Amino acid sequence: MSHRPEVREAISSAVGRRPAPDLPRLRFVEASSVAEVLGAADAGEIDLAVLDGEAQPTGGMGVCRQLKNESDDPPPVIVVVRRRDDHWLATWSQADAVLVQPLDPVTAAETVATVLRERARPAVRG
Repeated sequence: MSHRPEVREAISSAVGRRPAPDLPRLRFVEASSVAEVLGAADAGEIDLAVLDGEAQPTGGMGVCRQLKNESDDPPPVIVVVRRRDDHWLATWSQADAVLVQPLDPVTAAETVATVLRERARPAVRG
């Protein structure tokens, strides 16, 4: 999610359609508003959300925190921040991972692959 189409394009370009050979091809669903993200999440249409921490009027960190606290089964979330120093805010938002702009394609693909693999791993019950 980002209100800026160029940010959405940068994210999808950096991640690519297949971030790792062991994962299926990705299908990106772009969202420019909070309502679109929450609606897709509620409908179970999101396997992974990548949110722009600088999105307006509501930033991706706030949307992440809302998803994590108000959804019964929230998708994993990666928050994209502009400054490395904003990493702590993304942690506060309960993001599963953080990427820093400008996006490095190798790091972005590896991060997405790691988060998707974690989601697919069965929970260990003790």
